[in-house]
Amino acid sequence: MDGILDCCESLSQRGLNRRSLLLGGATFAAWAYLPKFARAKDGRDPRFVTIILRGALDGLATVAPIGDPDYAGLHGSIALTRDAPHPAMELDSFFALHPSMPEFARMYRDKKAAIVHAVATPYRERSHFDGQDVLESGYAGPGRVQNGWLNRALENLPRGERVAGGLSVGPITPLVLRGAAPTVGWVPAALPQAADDTAMRLIDLYNHRDPILAKALSQGLQIDRLAANDPVKPGPGMNNGAGAMRLAAKGAAKLMAADDGPRIAALAFDGWDTHANEGGPVGRLAQLLSGLDGAFAEFESGLGDRWKDTVIVAATEFGRTARINGTDGTDHGTGTVALLAGGAVKGGRVIADWPGLKVANLYENRDLKPTTDLRGVIKGVLRDHLDLSERVLAESVFPDSGACKPVKELIA
Repeated sequence: MDGILDCCESLSQRGLNRRSLLLGGATFAAWAYLPKFARAKDGRDPRFVTIILRGALDGLATVAPIGDPDYAGLHGSIALTRDAPHPAMELDSFFALHPSMPEFARMYRDKKAAIVHAVATPYRERSHFDGQDVLESGYAGPGRVQNGWLNRALENLPRGERVAGGLSVGPITPLVLRGAAPTVGWVPAALPQAADDTAMRLIDLYNHRDPILAKALSQGLQIDRLAANDPVKPGPGMNNGAGAMRLAAKGAAKLMAADDGPRIAALAFDGWDTHANEGGPVGRLAQLLSGLDGAFAEFESGLGDRWKDTVIVAATEFGRTARINGTDGTDHGTGTVALLAGGAVKGGRVIADWPGLKVANLYENRDLKPTTDLRGVIKGVLRDHLDLSERVLAESVFPDSGACKPVKELIA
């Protein structure tokens, strides 16, 4: 059978961690072999999604401190304002949201979304590679780490009757979800799906040669069909980053809404490195933020009743400079924003120990100074939403981070 790539992984002493088959552009995952985890203590059935924004998000452009008298001068031509024709959406008397994010603004008004500003990981250099390593590994510094904090969180969840395995969305599992805890992958179809009769012949072939893989493929086909049901219709811009974000979120939400679907998921969206022509209320960053906004909305609609027990955290490796450069962009910085959305979020708030944007208050005279540790934000969510203990969070999920306390009251 031409065009079929067998991507099976071998059985380990711990049992089958994952087997997958790539057929005609669709990834079929061995869903049945995921571990089972318990419901929350109060009977909730929580979902948790991590969205990694690779490339360094301009937090000052996403959630603009329009009440800071130094903001407009530093961000210059790309600074957001209250003025037409593209006014920023006011969140309070000080902060305003980029006009490309109306869905997130609605969630914020409904107290189902929150923002943590002037946030950063412990990393203080400006290498994308190292910054992403710290963001996803959960360690204080970069290194040769082969597993991520979300996988370690998954590994420490209590076992029980409910399926809660990790779901990786995209062609490569992000570092944040790699590790000993088994995960499965789903890739939004970019190519025509294999015909049903081809898939059935393949299952029949493996029934004779590898019954375990045959079962996995059969269940994977069901997963892929569920994720692809009522897909986002192709149209203008569907091949750009914004369309891809919505498509990935829509499929992931359908999988996570199922009773026996995953409870934990990770997605990674690229393209946030806006050195040149970043744009203000319209332009390159606006298109990216529109895609992220659409992804939040797809999760809300696709999860249905599960949305009330869901938390999504969108984070990036570091921020961008407070001052624009000579090409109407921003360079690698430090402080930025983390975005939280979901029915379980205690929203309607911008959480910030605001450092100010006077030059004397900038980090190294160039960046928004971080005043909140991103690990504390994630710890607060994992503790109060998934019932992970502070000891596990400080020793296993984010090793050697005892001094970084979980942020309180992020969960409703």
